[in-house]
Amino acid sequence: MRRKIVAGNWKMNTTVAEGETLVKELLELVEESDTAAEVIVCPPFTHLDTIGRMVRANYDGKQYIQLGAQNCAGQPSGAFTGEVSALMLKSLSCKYVIIGHSERREYFGETGSSLFQKLILVIQNGMTPIFCVGEKLKDREEKREYEIVGDQIKEVLYQLKGADMEKVIIAYEPVWAIGTGRTATSEQAEEMHAFIRKIVSDKFGKLSQQIPILYGGSCKPSNAAELFSKSNVDGGLIGGASLSSEDFFRIIKSF
Repeated sequence: MRRKIVAGNWKMNTTVAEGETLVKELLELVEESDTAAEVIVCPPFTHLDTIGRMVRANYDGKQYIQLGAQNCAGQPSGAFTGEVSALMLKSLSCKYVIIGHSERREYFGETGSSLFQKLILVIQNGMTPIFCVGEKLKDREEKREYEIVGDQIKEVLYQLKGADMEKVIIAYEPVWAIGTGRTATSEQAEEMHAFIRKIVSDKFGKLSQQIPILYGGSCKPSNAAELFSKSNVDGGLIGGASLSSEDFFRIIKSF
């Protein structure tokens, strides 16, 4: 059975103090509940040490929340002012790193080549990449969504060996549904997730059945249960709703 995962991407939101409050509230909710999903929070770089210490604290011998980062550099070290390396993230006990979010692709010009370098460094440092793919509204209107998503997977993930591929989580983000209030229907999400699994299967065979595929497009408490009920939707990469402990917890409990 594939892992069920709910990851919160805080993006460039919250101060460190606000992040502490958010995680404290979330820990209290998660500790008191029997959750079926793995829970990940991905705060800004400035928060990682503080939040990492909070989630690593011993709660009855169980770590209820895992720590992730929103990005990493494509170089292991060197004269790259302002960058944060995979090794640095590992030293802060990060377990996950988001790679190729649509905002990174669009606003910072990240390409398949640069994303592959990041992906490899994350894996080499023992962390799990959450690799994002997805089409823009224009692509969907032109009925090119499967072509776009398929190419994004082939350009990067097809370069991996099976032993590395099995460490990857994929997140499907319909770019037209991020921060717009629009959401793919559960049927649209399932169709694309099934397509992604087929593309992965074409290269990696039965391994495709082990890869978690998360939905990342305006998932919220009101639609999470319907989205997560689909056989190929293994959880969510949550943006705005992860900034409310109560909303995020309701999504976590949607399985």
